[in-house]
Amino acid sequence: MRYLILMTLIWAFSFSFIGEILAGRVDSYFAVLVRVSLASLIFVPFTKFRGIATSLKLKIMLIGSIQIGFMYIFFYQSFLFLSVPEVILFTIFTPIYVTLVYDGFKGRFKPLYLISTGIAVLGAYIIRYQNVDSEFITGFLMVQGANICFAIGQSAYKKVMESNQDIVQSDVFGYFHFGALIISVVAFALFANPEKLSPTFIQWGVLLWLGIVASGIGYFLWNKGACEVDAGILGIMNNALVPAGLVMNLLIWNTPTDYVSLSIGSGVIFFSLALHYRFIRHYGSL
Repeated sequence: MRYLILMTLIWAFSFSFIGEILAGRVDSYFAVLVRVSLASLIFVPFTKFRGIATSLKLKIMLIGSIQIGFMYIFFYQSFLFLSVPEVILFTIFTPIYVTLVYDGFKGRFKPLYLISTGIAVLGAYIIRYQNVDSEFITGFLMVQGANICFAIGQSAYKKVMESNQDIVQSDVFGYFHFGALIISVVAFALFANPEKLSPTFIQWGVLLWLGIVASGIGYFLWNKGACEVDAGILGIMNNALVPAGLVMNLLIWNTPTDYVSLSIGSGVIFFSLALHYRFIRHYGSL
């Protein structure tokens, strides 16, 4: 749980850094390639290239290609159509995807997960901005594509690690980034805009932060944390990014925000987490 909380705080900065500093200024495919390349380099020294089953390597590479390879492509493109607060708010559906995907992997359906997770979605919805019309449909679909990729990836990683509990995660997590790197290289080669491949000093600083901290260290800690909690809490923590991201955007860029809705919605999200713990305490594992 502590890893999920830490990464929620760190990733809260990422939304604003991407939307306010990179989007529309630095080619999104280049930004993704740099971010994933840096994350891959960090894990090369820790990765075991021998003694790990090839099937496990391929599974983790596939998970990485989906969770951050394809997800980043959708996510970075969405900032070209939406404001930072809108991108954040459109992630409110991620918990639903997380619980449904994970239960699908386990071949079961547990409705109590949807109660606590649904309340978390309600909390994020309360924060939602008004007057979001049809011109945002493209951006909305981009965010949902990113949400689905993120949900599939973390749920699949949790499932794979549950079946390989003797594996030290730091020994194999490099394959996660290697899988994403393959997707990033192909996307960059096919779609990059050569006129936006010269970041400023500040933009390079943001790319370094996103690659080393948010991705390199971040996804390892998030997925490790995902393996230590049940799918319901994992879904709820995905939605905790909504108020955290909005608060950071407000503090750094003074984005106009409805303080009342933000406070009420955040309170509902934390209530959903407390309710979920109550379900576990009184009814056992869900």
